[in-house]
Amino acid sequence: MELFPFVVVVGFLALLAAAYMTISVLREDTGTKEMQEIASAIKEGAMAFLNRQYSTIAGLAIIVAVVLGFLTRQYHTGIAFITGAAFSALSGYIGMYVAVSSNLRVAAGARHSLNKALVVAFRGGAVTGLAVTALSVLGVALLFYAFGGLLHPDKAPLEIVGFGFGASFVALFAQLGGGIYTKAADVGADLVGKVEAGIPEDDPRNPAVIADLVGDNVGDCAGRGADLFESTAAENIGAMILGISLVPVFGAKGIIFPLVARAVGILASIVGMFFVRGREEGDPMSALNRGYFVTTILAIAGLYPVTRYMLSGPGVNFLYFYGAAVIGILLSYIFVFLTQYYTSYDYRPVREIARASITGPATNIIAGLAVGFESTALPVIFISMAILGAYWLGVQSGLPGGGLYGTAVATMGMLSTAAYILAMDTYGPITDNAGGIVEMSGAPPEVRRRTDRLDASGNTTKALTKGYAIGSAALATFLLFSAYIDEVKLLLNIKGDFPVDIGKPEVFVGAFIGAMMVFLFSSAAIRAVGRAAQYVILEVRRQFKEIPGLMEGKARPQYGNCVDIVTRGALKEMVLPGMVVVVTPILVGLILKAEAAAAFLMIGTITGVIVALFLNNGGGAWDNAKKFIELGNYGGKGSEAHKAGVVGDTVGDPCKDTAGPSLHVLVKLISTITLVLARLFV
Repeated sequence: MELFPFVVVVGFLALLAAAYMTISVLREDTGTKEMQEIASAIKEGAMAFLNRQYSTIAGLAIIVAVVLGFLTRQYHTGIAFITGAAFSALSGYIGMYVAVSSNLRVAAGARHSLNKALVVAFRGGAVTGLAVTALSVLGVALLFYAFGGLLHPDKAPLEIVGFGFGASFVALFAQLGGGIYTKAADVGADLVGKVEAGIPEDDPRNPAVIADLVGDNVGDCAGRGADLFESTAAENIGAMILGISLVPVFGAKGIIFPLVARAVGILASIVGMFFVRGREEGDPMSALNRGYFVTTILAIAGLYPVTRYMLSGPGVNFLYFYGAAVIGILLSYIFVFLTQYYTSYDYRPVREIARASITGPATNIIAGLAVGFESTALPVIFISMAILGAYWLGVQSGLPGGGLYGTAVATMGMLSTAAYILAMDTYGPITDNAGGIVEMSGAPPEVRRRTDRLDASGNTTKALTKGYAIGSAALATFLLFSAYIDEVKLLLNIKGDFPVDIGKPEVFVGAFIGAMMVFLFSSAAIRAVGRAAQYVILEVRRQFKEIPGLMEGKARPQYGNCVDIVTRGALKEMVLPGMVVVVTPILVGLILKAEAAAAFLMIGTITGVIVALFLNNGGGAWDNAKKFIELGNYGGKGSEAHKAGVVGDTVGDPCKDTAGPSLHVLVKLISTITLVLARLFV
């Protein structure tokens, strides 16, 4: 346990680094009066939505905590649930506040140089990355200590699983509500502004443009932050549970290794963040990739001594587990590349969709569907190879249960760069907002050119983060499934295997319901965007029609009306699909029992990962096909191909920014629910 203080110290060091980044960003120039007015409207809308959303989530969380305590009869579970929910909400709030304060500074910095704007944008994103990962590791570590982990390390992990459930609960509603908001505003702004009125994106005459810019933050900052917060929390707890079986060999080291590995990754990310520097004529992605490369190398180097010290024992070669960690890190790189291949207009899939747009929206949609379906193959193959490789290395260690622990170590490896990845993700909406502020404030063309380049790299980083998130979710859910099986075996006092026989009717039905729930949830999420977007479209049309001089730029739109409409619609629409995900696995476990719950979890996870890949990559490909046409290809802006591209992008928006990212959370939420309530299912 001598390394336990190291984990806590690193967690607080990361919070100090986040504070330093925040201060450095807030000290920057705030630009012109026009820029400040626009940024103030964005900030006001974003924080108002977040406050109302968290108030709604808090009410639901209290109800769930009470029910959870009643069902489990364990106060530890309820305390851990509330703590996980509170820490998740806090990390999202910190990230959102800094992001909506950074966008103005980036816009102002772009008046001076590309590097100035790049550094400010990335440091604003780094606050989210550091806050999320620090609060995640600190929350798990402090609960582990509070529940007697230093005295009884083999019992405490089972008592803190509620922390992962609480984090997943908040993440689902944060991602779902934010996704509904951002895409309802985006669809409404694009269809009426670009297609019907023929005005550019982020045009100040569009009444929905502020709501659209607000949506970038609530979907990609708060939503994705909550997503990766619960990823790191749930995976740490799952790996700690698997480490219990290795106590005879490693002692408590096998249990706290996941926390130490996460701390090493946070340190590597902090160092990598300071390597982000750009050049006026250089590609911003090169600067971001340089920092990611440094982070990865440091994580690989740092995990070596930690693995050697903590996972060595009589007759055990630590190199097998170190190899599993490297597999996880390599998988993250592979997922980043695969996501870029299927969503960047530099490659065949997106250009195929753009070419199909020449003949209209129908062929654009057909091509996009084909690309989305195709994009699931290679990720599944590489996930499978990573699981098999890590499991094989764990088996080679000669330890009973070493195979499963090898997959846990691989998951820790993949998550070692989470802080840096999340910084890149939040960088995306910050640069997007900065571009909108520059456009609406009438800044000179060279300033807009700088923010356009930053925005283009931000679109790439947002897509890459989604790929990373679903890759880590796939590894995590296998880990959490194994932890669930281990807990059931402990509860039933089974020494051997716990088989899940799909040939039993109740087990087959459990699996069937697991697959169905993924599609039902996706339907509800996409339909919610459509309903909310209809209200926005009607409001934008009304203002264009009824406000004299609006289209001539002589009158100011009623931005607040659109912001309020989307806020109310998103919060209303997120409750039902979210509660379906919470209630369904509980009913399956209570009615059909533990084996059926395992089948539900297994098939629900597999289906959720594949559908998320389809939605994320298909939606991203539609988006960039439109952008590729806007660069002047196939007739450029205003052409029939461009109109078809806008339609395809509109169809893809709720796929890639609402349903797809929410499925990342869904597959982990059903894992944590079954893990927390396993004793009720036996």
